[in-house]
Amino acid sequence: MDNSIEEIKRKIDIVEYIGSFITLKKAGRNFKAVCPFHNEKTPSFVISPERKIWHCFGACNEGGDVIKFLMKWENITFVEALKELAKKAGVSLKNISFEDKIWKKKERYLNMNLLTAEFYAFLLNKDKYGQKAKSYLDGRNIKQATIDKFQLGYAPQTWDSLRLFLKKKNYSDEEMFENGLLVKGVKGGYYDRFRGRLMFPIKDGRDFVIGFSGRNLNDVDKQAKYINSPETPVYRKRETLFGINLARESIRKEKNAYIVEGEFDVITPYQYGFTNFVAIKGTALTNEQLLLLKRFTDRVTLTLDVDVAGEQSTHRGIEEAERLDLEVKVTRLSKGKDPDSSIREDINQFKKDITKTIPVYDYLIDSAQHRYPDGTSFSKKKIAEEVMPFIERITNPIIKSHYIKKMASVLEVSEESIGSMISLIKRKKKTEGVFKPKNKATTKEDRQTLIGKYLLSYIFQSEDPFLVFDRVFNQLQPKDFYLVSHQKIAEIFISFKKNEGRFNLDKFVSKLSSELRQVFDELYLLVSINEPLKEDSLDRMIAEIKKFSILREIKLILESDESKSRKQELANLSKALKEVEKTLMS
Repeated sequence: MDNSIEEIKRKIDIVEYIGSFITLKKAGRNFKAVCPFHNEKTPSFVISPERKIWHCFGACNEGGDVIKFLMKWENITFVEALKELAKKAGVSLKNISFEDKIWKKKERYLNMNLLTAEFYAFLLNKDKYGQKAKSYLDGRNIKQATIDKFQLGYAPQTWDSLRLFLKKKNYSDEEMFENGLLVKGVKGGYYDRFRGRLMFPIKDGRDFVIGFSGRNLNDVDKQAKYINSPETPVYRKRETLFGINLARESIRKEKNAYIVEGEFDVITPYQYGFTNFVAIKGTALTNEQLLLLKRFTDRVTLTLDVDVAGEQSTHRGIEEAERLDLEVKVTRLSKGKDPDSSIREDINQFKKDITKTIPVYDYLIDSAQHRYPDGTSFSKKKIAEEVMPFIERITNPIIKSHYIKKMASVLEVSEESIGSMISLIKRKKKTEGVFKPKNKATTKEDRQTLIGKYLLSYIFQSEDPFLVFDRVFNQLQPKDFYLVSHQKIAEIFISFKKNEGRFNLDKFVSKLSSELRQVFDELYLLVSINEPLKEDSLDRMIAEIKKFSILREIKLILESDESKSRKQELANLSKALKEVEKTLMS
């Protein structure tokens, strides 16, 4: 098994592989990028082609190999990632000697969902029970090729058809219930969740069926128009976008994603060649959904329903997208309240509408005016309260000045009044941030750890670590490093230099224990996220590490029972401390 893993890592170029997902820049012998797993503007994500590892020095503070990257990127288990990469690398996995219970359960539930989708699709296309749903789709002009592409189906108006079908496939009621396909009755029995509904399989980016959405075909009854799968071990609504499996490559190519609200708002545009549409699951666009899209594009176009709920979703979407530094545009449809109805009403007008996007701030002003049109002082106050927090966040001074003038005209007040309101919003934000806890990264212990880690990183990232060796270890000893793990790495490095004529990274790493190897991999990449070290900065860093080391020794002596008998030792340390401080001052 270990040999298979090593062969996968050897055959897959980690820089090329991760570079197919995110944009990388050369940083010395490494590569760096803005971390794809959290929101940031300064690159903290570093890849080493030599060590075949990556590490995020930002909010994630995680790292690993190409397998760990795919696990985190797709939110999948180790075995899932291993199987996918083995297939890509052409490696046969042999002797998998451990049992991944999480993956086994997930795989079983995904297979259950696939069987369910096939069951519903059969009933829609091949069985008399699906005739009503088929007629409904015909009425919306949905073609068979589109039905097949989205694997649409029909859940019959019965209580246990799916349950009995899956029973024959050896799934238990408890499993079907946990996977969201059954509902538990008040008396403890189980029955099908979806009944008498047109079914939309919800798929993830790798084309696995993770859940379902069902549309009621009887609009006159009191049942909900749509019902969706609940949260399950394989389905998380906040992280899901309907249609992402079909849209991801088109989004990457077009450098834009149209975000809509309903399944048909993805399906109908797709049928007419608009393939970069995805639908939110739930009532609002989430941070997780936008992070998923940010993997493929830095631009999103909100094309949400033209009603109160749609406008509220648009507002929330704008706020979330701004936090992630995404470029946001808004589409206003001339006909129909959503893309589906707009296309069916006038396809040519729809084509024009989606190419004429509205700048997000104009949209916010227009929609606020639409909601409060009477021109009273109360209406103007509500418009200002809704729009001004967005205007305040604009960083470009020219764009900001333009919208200050526009808001002054809309509200019929002076630009000075708008400026005062912006200042008030800024002061309020500062006041709200006053009581945040102090950043623990500023403590002395963290400083000692950081500079020790950085110095070791600088040594091993040097063109020839042995050349830097004398300059560092003529002044420092391994015990001067704060962390024991750093002390051990320094000791092994000193021993390694005595026995080797030139430095070889792989050979040195082979001397480290598995625990030290993990520490080394992280510190090895640290220097790549910073500016190149200046000549005098290295001496200063060495002196600072020495100062911390002397202070620790002095403290240990003063706290011991032998402090009185070690006065000369204390005097020597104090003298050494003064010399180091003099170096730092100079």
